[in-house]
Amino acid sequence: MKTQLTLIISFILSLTISSCEKEYLDYPSTTQPTVDNYYNSSEEVYGATGLLYGRVWNRWFDKAFTSVGDVLGGTVTGVAGNSQYNSFYNFNIQSTDGLVGDTWTSCYKAAGNASVLIETFELKKEQIGEQPFLTIGIAEARLIRAFAYFYIARTFGDAPIIASPLELTKSGSSLVPRYFQADVLRFAIEDLKFAEENLPEEAYQPGRVTSYSAKGLMAKVYLYMKDYEKAKAKAKEVIDYANATGLIGLYPDYNELFTSSAVGRGNVESLFALQWTADASWDGANRFMTYAAPKPLVAPAPTNSTAGWSAVVPSIDMLDPTTGYAAGDMRRQWSVMEHGFHRDDWVNDSYPNGFTYDTTGMTTDNTYIFTGTRSNIQKYMVGTNRTGEPVTTNAHSSMPTYILRYADVLLIYAEAVMGGAGATADALALEAFNAVHTRAGLDPVTNLTMDELLHERKVEFAFEGDYWFDIQRQGLAKASEMVSNQERGTYDGNKVLSSFKATIPSGFDLYLPVPQSETVINPLLLDDPVSYYED
Repeated sequence: MKTQLTLIISFILSLTISSCEKEYLDYPSTTQPTVDNYYNSSEEVYGATGLLYGRVWNRWFDKAFTSVGDVLGGTVTGVAGNSQYNSFYNFNIQSTDGLVGDTWTSCYKAAGNASVLIETFELKKEQIGEQPFLTIGIAEARLIRAFAYFYIARTFGDAPIIASPLELTKSGSSLVPRYFQADVLRFAIEDLKFAEENLPEEAYQPGRVTSYSAKGLMAKVYLYMKDYEKAKAKAKEVIDYANATGLIGLYPDYNELFTSSAVGRGNVESLFALQWTADASWDGANRFMTYAAPKPLVAPAPTNSTAGWSAVVPSIDMLDPTTGYAAGDMRRQWSVMEHGFHRDDWVNDSYPNGFTYDTTGMTTDNTYIFTGTRSNIQKYMVGTNRTGEPVTTNAHSSMPTYILRYADVLLIYAEAVMGGAGATADALALEAFNAVHTRAGLDPVTNLTMDELLHERKVEFAFEGDYWFDIQRQGLAKASEMVSNQERGTYDGNKVLSSFKATIPSGFDLYLPVPQSETVINPLLLDDPVSYYED
C-alpha cells in the first residue's frame, strides 16, 4: 500500500518550460521528455525548477498557509464557526483535520518533486558532464527542498525524511519512520549549504533564489535551532552584501511590496517568494484574495467575482495599539483595510472614483463591509481586475507570496546578537532592528528587549503565514503566556465584543499531529522517532 509520501513520485520528467510570457511557471509537456532527450540546456532545466515555486505548494497555500502561521499565531481571527479554520482558532486540532493533511501532503510533494529533480539532474551530469545550469538547477531544488523540510520540522516536529523518493518504489521501502526534529533541521541545513555554494549571487531570472537567499534562510533555520552564533554570522553575510552592493535591501514602499504583483515578482527585499500567475488555473494562481478580500472590492465589474469571502480578517489583538500596531506605526494602514481606507486605482462599478472601505452599513452587499473585526487584510490584495494587474472571476491574482524578506534577516541578526539574553544595546543589532522599525515611521530605539523584538516581528510579518513559529519557538510556558493574552474574539452587529482567549493545552499542541490518513497506512509514524544520522 502506498502512503501520500509515495504519491510524490509521479515522475516530473514530464515537465517542460513555459512560454517567456509566463516566465518560469511550468506546464505539462505533451512530448514526455526523458533524461536521455531533455535537460540539455539551461532553458529546459530552469523550466523544470520553476514548478517548485508555485504549483507544488497548492494545497498548503490554499488555506493551511494562513491557518498555521496566522490563525494559530493570533494575527488573524473572525473565523470561529468556519469548520476549515476553527480548530486552529481554538487549538483543538485533530489528526483528521483537512488542513493538517493539506499541510503534510503539500510540503512533502514540494520536497519530493525537488528530490526527483535533484536525482534527475545528477543523472544528466553522468551523461553530458558538469554543466553550470545543471549545478544551479540542483542547488535551486535543494534550497526549496530545504524550506519544505524546515516548514515540516517547525510544523510537525519529528517527521519523515525522504531523500530519494524513487527509493519508496522498491519493495519494502514505503514505510518510513519519523526522525528527530533536530535531524530534519540538519537535513535542511545541509541542503542550504550546497545551495549557498552553488547558486549565483544575483538571480538569473526575476524571482529566482540566489546564494544570499540560501544564507538568509540558513540564518533563520539556525535561529530556530537556537544556534545564535551561526545565525548571526549568516545574517551578517547577507547584511554586509546588501550594504556593499545595494542589490539587497529594504524596499522603500512597504505597501507596494504587497499590492503590486510587478513589484512582488522581483525587488531588493525579496530573497525567496512563491510565484503565481492569475490565469494559470486553480493551482497556479494566488488565491489569497479569494478568501481574504472584501466582497465589494471584487464582486462588481470588472472583476465579476463570486468570491471575496472575508473568511480571514485581522484580529482585534492586531488592531489594539497596546498589543498590535502601536500608535504611529504606518504598517497598520499599509497592511489593513479599515473604515475610510481608499485606493484611487481600485476602480469597479460600485466605486468609479476608487475603492473606499465603508463599514457604516449593516449588510454585505456590494457597498458595505461588515466583518467581525470591522477590517480586512490589505497584504496580498491587488484590487480589481485591470490592465497590468489581472484578477480572475475567482479572485485569483499574480501576486507572489513572500517566504523570506530582507527585513527578516535584519531582525534575525538583532535577535541572534541577543543570544538568548533578554536585551541588547549592541550598535549593529540596533542598526539592523531600527532599519525595519523606522521604515514604519517609528522612532529608533537605543536598547532592545526580546519582547520588543518579538512584537516587531509580529507587526512586520502579520498575515504572511509565519508568526505562529515565533510564538512556538519560545517554548510552552512563554508561548502559552503570549497566546492567552491575545484577543481572538469578534464584534457582533452592535460592535459588542464577544471575547475569546485561547489556551495551548500541552506541549504536544505546539505541533500539528501527523494526519490520520498517513498513520493508518504507515504505523511507523505512531512510533517514537529515531535518528536519521548515524553520528
